[in-house]
Amino acid sequence: MDHHVPLIATIAAALGLALLLGFIAARLKLPALVGYLLAGILIGPYTPGFVADTSLASQLAEIGVMLLMFGVGLHFSLGDLLAVKRLAVPGAIVQMLAATAMGAGLATWWGWDLRAAIVFGIALSVASTVVLLRALESLGVLDSFNGRAAVGWLVVEDLAMVLVLVLLPPLAALAGGEGGDGGGASLWKSLLMTLASVAVFVALMLVVGRRVFPWALWQVQKSGSRELFTLCTIAAAVSIAYGATKLFGVSFALGAFFAGMVLRESEFSHRAAEESLPLRDAFAVLFFVSVGMLFDPVVLVEQPLRVLAVTAVIVLGKSVAALLVVLVLRYPLHTALTVSASLAQIGEFSFILVSLGGALHVLPPEAQSLVVAGAILSIALNPLLFRMVEPAQKWLLANSQLARDLNARQDPLAELPMDTEGKFLERQVVLVGCGRVGRQIAHALRSAGVPYVVAEQNREIVERLRAEGVPAVAGDAALAEVLVQAHVARARLLVIATPDTLGVRQMAKNARLLNPGIEVVVRSHNEAEAQLLENELSGKVFLGERELARAMTDYVVARCAQA
Repeated sequence: MDHHVPLIATIAAALGLALLLGFIAARLKLPALVGYLLAGILIGPYTPGFVADTSLASQLAEIGVMLLMFGVGLHFSLGDLLAVKRLAVPGAIVQMLAATAMGAGLATWWGWDLRAAIVFGIALSVASTVVLLRALESLGVLDSFNGRAAVGWLVVEDLAMVLVLVLLPPLAALAGGEGGDGGGASLWKSLLMTLASVAVFVALMLVVGRRVFPWALWQVQKSGSRELFTLCTIAAAVSIAYGATKLFGVSFALGAFFAGMVLRESEFSHRAAEESLPLRDAFAVLFFVSVGMLFDPVVLVEQPLRVLAVTAVIVLGKSVAALLVVLVLRYPLHTALTVSASLAQIGEFSFILVSLGGALHVLPPEAQSLVVAGAILSIALNPLLFRMVEPAQKWLLANSQLARDLNARQDPLAELPMDTEGKFLERQVVLVGCGRVGRQIAHALRSAGVPYVVAEQNREIVERLRAEGVPAVAGDAALAEVLVQAHVARARLLVIATPDTLGVRQMAKNARLLNPGIEVVVRSHNEAEAQLLENELSGKVFLGERELARAMTDYVVARCAQA
């Protein structure tokens, strides 16, 4: 009966096997994504047993691409990107160029032509936003500066890849000789037409879509139907992606990305993300399963050295390039290590690009298997790299003079300006972090006339604060030298307002070594963590839910008393 219901058979086999192998992967402390890819390998045409319908799987994968990129658009915030633009933009561009050069060098060494080598290199240069977001969320550092920097970096990579996906088809067609005698003119004509179509689509989305989409969601929301709201969200994502391809000739990925980004501007963005998440996750699983179906395990036997070389470029080459770029831009060692670990894998855009390259006959068939093999190995290794960030930083600082020199190097933003040193040496507050919470604390201190010094890892925030006359130092407050520059030895309070709690204990320890009588105030995210911090730090810990409940209770009691 399977031949009469190939769609049901494909979905049932894909989801069932993905569940089993994803569960096993999770039990082995590996990302479930590895299990999904292995499920695709087992039901693919290159392994014995049941073989799923590859054409149906590829169409399901296209829906997965739409919903995945819709999710990326929902997480894309122009404000978040601008906050780390001086790190993310040049860093992502330089790292992509370096990784592309390494991948293209490998492919050229193997005898591939230049255009295949370049496309292959680009496929290895971009990391998976999905893998990164899940890794940062599991570590609880998504809202930290390092987390925002890594996400911003990948957003820049995603935008660059969207442009590559748009331009690859006309470039491939003309490079293949379809341009005839006027190949050069035809190339420019196709490129200009493509860019013009993209520009018109983007303008319509930003001008019209930003008004129409939220309005439509508002009308549906007033009906009170959760099902209709979810349907409206998914229908908009898929319809816009399909319409973008048919009317403007751009990719499904770009259309869905802008649908999410436009919705990101709406007050319903959080609800839309929440309501669409189960469907996005389900189709994301089908997407990764379909990618696994492209993988021929024979490549591990026939070309093991090529697989290892590809994995080395992804895990080592990209990471080292990113590490050097972040350090050259004068950001802390911990930020450099976090970003480099974030980029040591490849994912959805690499799969999309290598599939498109194969369909356009730009890449040889083995390229898909090499990229999928590199993805499986790098994604499996990625959690280990993240867990190594803290030990690696401690080891480097303890054993490498170069690492200590980089942390202690001369940096004008690492010291307080001379005109403020004399004003804030006594009884000031040292405020670590100037994000959403830190800004409100700083405003309250300024209004109350309480002197304070800000310690912040984001150099752009430090520059802005100094321009406003606020004393601030750039660096990781877990390092003693940063607290010294903030004059913690004479401070009355150390207020740690950063959401990243990994370095809180070290900050408090160093502060108390420099100032035994200082009081420590910390924010926390969950009850168990708050209890541990209160016991270990002997300071005041504020838990978000607890403070919100207390404020709401006080308000309700006060209103009842008035009645």
